[in-house]
Amino acid sequence: MQKILRDRIIEVCNKKIAAKGDHVGVSFYAFFSNKNDNPELLMEVATWWIMTHKLDHFEKAVKIKSLVHAISTK
Repeated sequence: MQKILRDRIIEVCNKKIAAKGDHVGVSFYAFFSNKNDNPELLMEVATWWIMTHKLDHFEKAVKIKSLVHAISTK
């Protein structure tokens, strides 16, 4: 996963956790604007979310953040 994408996911998760607590859920769409201005990046996240990790549509932000941190430390 591209670093820019990992950074964006961590940023969004941190904001949502700060605003709503550790139980807040996110979908992979949360990391993008309402415009589909970068379909390749969207597909990269969708593939990682759906195919690689078999995640539900909504997952806890803390879980997603943890998964992304694991990628960053490899």
